[in-house]
Amino acid sequence: MKIAFLLTQSLESPSGLGRYWPLSKELVRLGHEVTILSLHHNYEDLTDRRFVQSGVDVRYVGQMHVRKLGNLKTYFTTRQLVWVAAVGAYQLTRAALRIDADVYHLGKPHPMNGVAVLIPHFLKGKRVYLDCDDYEAITNQFARGWQRAGVRFFEDQLPKLAAGITTNTRFTAERLRQNGYPKGGIIYVPNGVDRERFRRVDLSAVEDLRDRWQLRNRQVVLYLGSMSLTSHPIDLLLNAFDVVRRTVPAAVLLLVGGGEDFSKLQRETEAAGLQDVVHFAGRVSPDKALDYYALADISVDPVNNDLAAKSRSPLKVVESLAAGVPVITGDVGDRAHLLDRGGGILVAAGNSTSLAEGLLQVLTNSSMINELKMQTQYARQAFYWDVLVHDFVRVYDVTT
Repeated sequence: MKIAFLLTQSLESPSGLGRYWPLSKELVRLGHEVTILSLHHNYEDLTDRRFVQSGVDVRYVGQMHVRKLGNLKTYFTTRQLVWVAAVGAYQLTRAALRIDADVYHLGKPHPMNGVAVLIPHFLKGKRVYLDCDDYEAITNQFARGWQRAGVRFFEDQLPKLAAGITTNTRFTAERLRQNGYPKGGIIYVPNGVDRERFRRVDLSAVEDLRDRWQLRNRQVVLYLGSMSLTSHPIDLLLNAFDVVRRTVPAAVLLLVGGGEDFSKLQRETEAAGLQDVVHFAGRVSPDKALDYYALADISVDPVNNDLAAKSRSPLKVVESLAAGVPVITGDVGDRAHLLDRGGGILVAAGNSTSLAEGLLQVLTNSSMINELKMQTQYARQAFYWDVLVHDFVRVYDVTT
């Protein structure tokens, strides 16, 4: 079957790394032809806009709705955003009409890819499938209420076009059912990891990083993800770590990633007097991220008990398991399910005291860390995409 994914984010994004890129490679291995039509976070500076890798035809066709430069993520003004969205929708539509595809699979129900699929669907009779990743109307930042309303409209209406839906959380599956989408037409597939990617760790680079950040003889707590407080309450982690360092002076918090709140979090760290034990590594490439996992004794996925957390399948949890690093996260959404094979501990979501207690429980008990590390070897087997793909392809046999 010829499958075209229409994405509104680049393959370096969490959704790209934890879902669409490794999924596409596995679909090719199963004998399908896969084309990815995508927007990019820095399209104007992108030199390699089309390439074929691992049998997947990747085509970047326009600018996505945000820019990512260095450690920062910047948003367009309202006028700029309208233009970017219109051009992005046009470019995706044009690219979708130029390819020979049997089915179109939307990655996230956004206005731009939603508009782009209308002509292939209604005029050419092409089947449309939808992958629901996050609750976009809740987790994104919007300058105007109409922008949120527009995204919500497409999230609610695009499922009606879909021959089948894949989703990465049970929360989203239930929300779709409550909106009237047939239960049998929804396939649950959590985010996962590329088995091959997690075999490539540069041990010499790890030692260089250990020296760079002065981590020898230190216990390293890692956060690797977006520096965006809307969806990732890193301030909760900073408050918890302020408690931890008083009991475990050798502990260091390493924050890896970029986002719109990068500078704000740096200022909050200095205001709390944590600058000597909290290091900001900034945004790193996907391959370099593996080196940072290799530095860590434990990783953290800080979350509040809100819709953003309930609707997200956290890539940082399954990546940590794949890297053999135990993870601490809040007990909200699918996180208990992700850790039901072990490899981590759950704490009360949105509670810095509970998070601090969880960190101390692990950091002061070496035998517990070793046991959790052993558990990751088993737990991660369920989250490789060469396993998950067999659930995903079931959606193409669904009739709603």
